[in-house]
Amino acid sequence: MITPFDALACPLDGQPLQPTAGGLCCASGHSFDRASQGYVHLLPVQQKRSKDPGDSKEMVAARRRFLETGVYAPIADLVSRATLAGIAPASTRPLACLDAGCGEGYYLRQLTHAAEQRGQPLALLGLDISKWAVQAAAKREKRGTWVVGSNARLPVHNATLDRVLCMFGFPVYPEFARVLKPGGLLIQLDAGPEHLRALREIIYPRLKEERPRDDTPPAGFALESCEEQQHAVNLDSQALIADLLCMTPHLYRTSPEGRARAAALTQLTLGAHVVLRTYRRLG
Repeated sequence: MITPFDALACPLDGQPLQPTAGGLCCASGHSFDRASQGYVHLLPVQQKRSKDPGDSKEMVAARRRFLETGVYAPIADLVSRATLAGIAPASTRPLACLDAGCGEGYYLRQLTHAAEQRGQPLALLGLDISKWAVQAAAKREKRGTWVVGSNARLPVHNATLDRVLCMFGFPVYPEFARVLKPGGLLIQLDAGPEHLRALREIIYPRLKEERPRDDTPPAGFALESCEEQQHAVNLDSQALIADLLCMTPHLYRTSPEGRARAAALTQLTLGAHVVLRTYRRLG
């Protein structure tokens, strides 16, 4: 069973948010409308750094098309296994999960499939700073809670989550520690040094040296496990290569000449290389 996560806090004063006919409201009278797609905007203007933060509508659409091909399915499987690890098969208590930087919801949707196969109930919360990403996610999966918000100030009550997922994202460890229950897990997925290397070699004049790997756990956490995974990705069209570039930060970091070299490609074989770290919340 997939249910919404409901332990949400007002982003203005931290009080509990209660459902209303058209959205959410706290005891102070701060109200937040639910959009027609099913999500709630909990990112106040004073917490924004730009008018339209996060991924653009075009980037979200490119990511959706790319991920729907299934080329990152092995990564999603890795994340789902780590998220559901250690749970008794007969558990009936919903596992409260936040994807902090959920994008268009791909990894949470794959997690729901894995959990349903095991009969594991989930209480889902997907959060992203991009309204376009959350809008797309809410359209595809109606059973969870979808929120426009920021990792820097999660609109979530203290110690209410069993799992926090951070996929290729921007971890804010003090906030993750605050919202996780003692013993809860942070599932953090980062790009490895060989990730998309063939594309990077094409679009950049030279590659930066990789930083030394550091598995030191952040404050409040213990490193539970660290796993690397690599698999080949074969892209057989200009459109698919363009979508990959568009969905990554490389789109803005490379020069016009680098983007032109990528646009000229009709096929590309490259590696997906990720590092998954599981941290356990102390306390």
